[in-house]
Amino acid sequence: MHKNTKLIDAGRAKKYTGYAVNPHLVRASTIVFDTFSELKQATLQRGNRVPFYGRRGTDTHFALQEAICELEGGAGCALYPCGAAAVSGALLAFLQSGDHLLMVDSVYEPTRALCDKLLKGLGIETTYYDPQIGAGIATLLRPNTKAIFLESPGSLSLEIQDIPAICDIARQYNIVTILDNTWASPILCQPFAMGVDISIQAATKYIVGHSDVMLGTASANEQHWPRLREHSYLMGYCASADDAYTALRGLRTLAVRLQQHQQSALTVANWLQQRPEVETVLHPALPTHPGHAIFRRDFSGSNGLFSFVLKQGSQQQVEAFIEGMAHFKMGFSWGGFESLITATMQLQKLRTASRWPYSGPLLRLHIGLEHVDDLLADLTAAFERLNQTK
Repeated sequence: MHKNTKLIDAGRAKKYTGYAVNPHLVRASTIVFDTFSELKQATLQRGNRVPFYGRRGTDTHFALQEAICELEGGAGCALYPCGAAAVSGALLAFLQSGDHLLMVDSVYEPTRALCDKLLKGLGIETTYYDPQIGAGIATLLRPNTKAIFLESPGSLSLEIQDIPAICDIARQYNIVTILDNTWASPILCQPFAMGVDISIQAATKYIVGHSDVMLGTASANEQHWPRLREHSYLMGYCASADDAYTALRGLRTLAVRLQQHQQSALTVANWLQQRPEVETVLHPALPTHPGHAIFRRDFSGSNGLFSFVLKQGSQQQVEAFIEGMAHFKMGFSWGGFESLITATMQLQKLRTASRWPYSGPLLRLHIGLEHVDDLLADLTAAFERLNQTK
């Protein structure tokens, strides 16, 4: 089945929709039973998409979990109140005191903070590795290495990791692999087909698609799903039925939104490559990107998120660039219908295991669904402000 069709059908089994087109919105804390036998049976089946207690989920949650599994290929999916919770929930499900974690050096900054603060305090040691290491990750393994965390592309610097090569090494040593797959959404990359054990989505981003819901998912293969499911439940993770319903609605338009994000972003990226102020454009779908060959192998398309590096620029020049935009808004996150811009002056400060080769400021763009000519006009005016600022 084509991915566009899957997005329409996923999670819409008759048991969730009844006589309607969409799954029902079911809000509940207490689930009531008519007989003791029904209660007992639900207790035995409580981890298998059977109504038992609100934190375990309702049919609305089950429909979303089923949809994510249909799209990504996992055996089960847990829901979380945000993407960061999905990251922490997945890591804490498979790590304990005395364990060693290998974490990609280009990882989302809050994930790095989680490792350096919370995990460290729990006696879990983290070693950061170069995102380009590939099969060379074998040299960093220790007897107590229990998990390898990947994020491809990196959320600021957009490096592409060799996911199959790393997963192959991990399988040889019975190490769990966890991928933050948010950039690809559930349809641009098939993590389980490449050997990943756990795939994480910040559903806040492209799945919801409208910048109005915080939600995370973590899907697991058959081997690791029971542990992820139970540990996440024991830590109290859950999401509201309303947010799950909104995510299901967002899924239906995901393919057409991504197509427009991709088309406009590539237009802007190619335009930026011609600007004399720009050192490099970090977009994995461009042939000039160092990881382009692996990207073409592992991904079926791109989206609206990429970065570019200026040849030079002071703090005042960068502020002049990003302030006064008509269409690009300053703000964190991405994946909504709107265009966003953020800046990082010194990316090397966010790394410990790999060298950042550029000295100029990095600007990250999310290209939204506005007309691309208006976005280019916005950027043209931004460069004019930058060049006029001393």
